[in-house]
Amino acid sequence: MNLDTTHLILLIAGITIVAFLYSSVGHAGASGYIAVMTLCGLSATFIRPTALVLNILVACIGSFQFWRAGYFSWRLFWPFALFSIPAAYLGGFIPLPASVLKILIGAVLLFSAARLFFRHGDPPETTPPPVPVSIGAGAGIGFLSGLTGTGGGIFLTPLLLFCHWATIRRAAAVSALFILVNSIAGLIGYISSGRPVPNFAWILAVAAVIAGTLGSYLGSRRFPVRTISVILATVLVLAGCKLIFTS
Repeated sequence: MNLDTTHLILLIAGITIVAFLYSSVGHAGASGYIAVMTLCGLSATFIRPTALVLNILVACIGSFQFWRAGYFSWRLFWPFALFSIPAAYLGGFIPLPASVLKILIGAVLLFSAARLFFRHGDPPETTPPPVPVSIGAGAGIGFLSGLTGTGGGIFLTPLLLFCHWATIRRAAAVSALFILVNSIAGLIGYISSGRPVPNFAWILAVAAVIAGTLGSYLGSRRFPVRTISVILATVLVLAGCKLIFTS
């Protein structure tokens, strides 16, 4: 990876900001990391494993913070996670052509942006989904998370909210642990296919851990998220369009 000083500073600053903002709403930031690294001109083969490493570290911190704040629900979590873990491993193991991966990741970013733009308050009432529905949805989300280098939270959180299965804070708490287990499975699958994790990922991890610790601490204690969501969505739209519509 060859970056000049300006792009290196922008990359580290972007990772720091994304880790802070995403962790404040219960996410680990994979889609944001992908956006920042894409805008800095990094290759898809570097982006995918690096996003997973950062996701694991930040999701670990976020899971603890939201659990400690009392928002986590094991009953809601386990059916989604049951088959998502092997599905994420499978998705991480499958290598995709660079052109296909760019379009797929771009679509994920635009999906994330739409979710952030249209986020509203808590549903008036929530009802946990039937276990078979949770298991099936979790398996599909897990496969997508491993395939795209994300933890699946960008799919799970809006599903929980749109279907009135959880409040925003509970969805954040469940998504944080879901992201953690699927990111681990996805990274193991990636490494098992014989592809290494870039050494530079561990340098970016320092910034992500510091920012993620602060963001998840504030977010689990009612840190406002609406303005943050709109700003992040704007960045994701720019990066998603860059991936899909440029060579």
